[in-house]
Amino acid sequence: MKSKILAALAATMAVGATCAFAANPFVDVPTDSWAYKSVVELADAGIIQGVDGSYFQGNRNITRYEAAEMVAKAMAHMDKASVEQRALINKLADEYADELNNLGVRVSALENRVGNVKLTGDARIRYQYQDGNKEKDNSWDYRVRVRANAQVNDRTKVTYGVSSDNKNFADNDAATDEKHDIFTDVAKVDYNFGGNNWNLSVGRTDDYIIGGPRAYGYNYGDVFDRAELTYQNDKFAATAGYGKFKADGNDLGYNGTGVTNYYDANADGVKTGYGELEGFFGGGRAAGSALGVYYNDFTRAGGTNSKDHFYADDLWGAYLSANLGKWNALVNYENVSNNSKSSVTGDDNADVWIGKLTYGKANIATPKSWDAWVEYLNAEDGAYIGGATNSWRFGNQMDNIESWGVGADYTFAKNAQFQVMQSFGTNTKDGDAKDPEEQTRAQFVFAF
Repeated sequence: MKSKILAALAATMAVGATCAFAANPFVDVPTDSWAYKSVVELADAGIIQGVDGSYFQGNRNITRYEAAEMVAKAMAHMDKASVEQRALINKLADEYADELNNLGVRVSALENRVGNVKLTGDARIRYQYQDGNKEKDNSWDYRVRVRANAQVNDRTKVTYGVSSDNKNFADNDAATDEKHDIFTDVAKVDYNFGGNNWNLSVGRTDDYIIGGPRAYGYNYGDVFDRAELTYQNDKFAATAGYGKFKADGNDLGYNGTGVTNYYDANADGVKTGYGELEGFFGGGRAAGSALGVYYNDFTRAGGTNSKDHFYADDLWGAYLSANLGKWNALVNYENVSNNSKSSVTGDDNADVWIGKLTYGKANIATPKSWDAWVEYLNAEDGAYIGGATNSWRFGNQMDNIESWGVGADYTFAKNAQFQVMQSFGTNTKDGDAKDPEEQTRAQFVFAF
């Protein structure tokens, strides 16, 4: 087994010129051995270390972990290899993928190999209940997504993905009669440059969140066509972009609380220019903490609901995500400026405050990992612009509301997670409308 691994790795290392005068590090490899040149080259490149620093022990069988360690070191020299040599290293990496992962070689290092195409996806079965709104079969739906990720070269990655609509079990049509079920929700090119600090992303993404990935995503977190430039290092990140919302969420002509909103908002066809500034801080138990500010400027651009009014002019917000051991505290504030006054408050500005406290961290790839959280939402009338919210709550009841929520996530098997959410203490903030009924949501998520 050792001879095959050594022969393969030695064939990939173009170090002959630099190793010609290297000293033999192993006392048990004579200069007239058939393996002498390969052993010396690999030792000089740091791929093999021998036993006790002095012996090669060429007749000893090696373990899969030792072979994986050699492959990992060879992967670090991929930039010196030809196309054929890279293919050989990739073949060895596939063979020892599990051992490489256990040795701490990141899976992304395998996924980012040039020419590699990886298929991923997820499926979700969801239950949402609210008295008088989501009941019986109407409470159940499902969604399936598939992604193809292609590494074009060392800096360029192409991602394409399709998704089904949220298909409701209350639909009585035949499966063959379903229309407009599958759509493209990801089609983008990412180019990384400038010492890996800069990234230019162009095309459609499925996970644009107003405020960035660490914010709550109260107003939007869904499909978005954009061009986005990001600079990031260990302490700081800056993002600027321009794009169009491609998921309209819920019409806000009626907010479900008995109050007709002062605007009939729909984010379909709305364009936005945006910027985000984030700082990262903390060490030890506080590592990964972040503070950010962001701004969005909206422009109505037409769309399937182009006759709808969209009165939101701009939005700015700030968030703090603080870690303390297994605890995370998120505080998020947003202000929406409208060019029309609310019929409830008489205001042309609306605020929303969100707080969330989480214990633990459920990772869908780590069985038995879990978390539990509690959140508080306080949104004035007009704070919700009408997009597809990133929140678990019903989008048509995110406005003029004060509410609490609790939830938990549990990974019961690798790539299989159960999530549950429940609102309580919900009431209408302003006016004399009836308080909304409480919301319940539970779902199974499976990744592949």
